[in-house]
Amino acid sequence: MITTNHILVLIPAYNEETRVVEVIKGVHEYLPQAKILVINDGSGDGTARVSREAGACVIDHPFNMGVGTALQTGYKYAVQNQFRYVIQLDGDGQHPPAFLPAFVAKLKETEADLIIGSRFLQGRNHDVPLARGMGNALFGKLVTLLIREKLTDPTSGYRALKSTALQFCVQDTYGFDYPDADFLLTLHRSGYRIEEIPIHVLPRKGGHSQHGGLKPVYYTIKMFLSIFIILLRKKSVQVTP
Repeated sequence: MITTNHILVLIPAYNEETRVVEVIKGVHEYLPQAKILVINDGSGDGTARVSREAGACVIDHPFNMGVGTALQTGYKYAVQNQFRYVIQLDGDGQHPPAFLPAFVAKLKETEADLIIGSRFLQGRNHDVPLARGMGNALFGKLVTLLIREKLTDPTSGYRALKSTALQFCVQDTYGFDYPDADFLLTLHRSGYRIEEIPIHVLPRKGGHSQHGGLKPVYYTIKMFLSIFIILLRKKSVQVTP
C-alpha cells in the first residue's frame, strides 16, 4: 500500500523565486503528507529562502550544476532516507501539481519502474512550442524504435520513479546532463520498465528557459552522440535495492 509519507516530491529549481512557492503550495494541496525537497541549483535569487518559508526542505548547490546533477542530488536524498517513490516536477510552474494524484494512482497499479507524464499521449499539447514539440517527436520516435515500446514524450521532466529506478540513478555511472532520451534508453537496456500517463503543461511565466538561444542545437547534437555511444556499450544489469 502506498501512503503519501512514502513519497518524496522533488523540485529542481534555478532562480525560481517568483514561481516555486506556487508549485510548493500546489504539492501541499494535492499530496499534503508528502515530503517536498527543493534542490536549489546555485540560484542567485531568493529561491532557497522562499522555498523554506513555504514548508519545503532545501538542499543548496554552491553553484549551478545543471538539472541532471540537481535531480541526482534528490535521488540520493530519497535513497538515503528510504523513500519508496519520487515524483519530480519543475519549479517554474509549468507542471500542474493537480496531476500528482494521477502519478500516485499509476504507481499503485503498474509494475513499471519509471512513469513519464506525457504531453502528447492524447495528441499535441498546444502549450508546447512547435519547435520543441517537433524535436520531442523526433527523439520519441527514435527511442520507440530502439526500445520497441512506444514513448511519446522522452523530454518530459514530470516523472515518478520507484525505488528500483532510484537505485540505478544514484550510481556513479549516472551522468546525464539532461536525463531524457539517452537516459531512458540506458534504463531500458538495464532491464527497467517505462510507462506514460497523460498530462498537460502550462506556459512559463517569466524567467529564462533552459532551452533558449543556441541551447536546443547543442542539446540535439549532444543527445544524438550520447545515444550512439550508449548503443556501442554492453547492456548493464538491473540494480537490486
